[in-house]
Amino acid sequence: MGPSIELSVSQHFEIERFNRAIDATADPEALRTIAKQLLQAWQSQKAATNWAIGQQMGVRPSL
Repeated sequence: MGPSIELSVSQHFEIERFNRAIDATADPEALRTIAKQLLQAWQSQKAATNWAIGQQMGVRPSL
């Protein structure tokens, strides 16, 4: 496996913020909403990472 990626202080705070929001929520619908937001953020980050790698390598995005 490659080198580990360090999270920034602000990223650690964001993780803690979501952890607290999840821990404070007893409503299943609210937890579902939080989970969907996290899934969207994760996939958006993956897409941005793939785009940035493609830009560095000179690869055109597929349509």
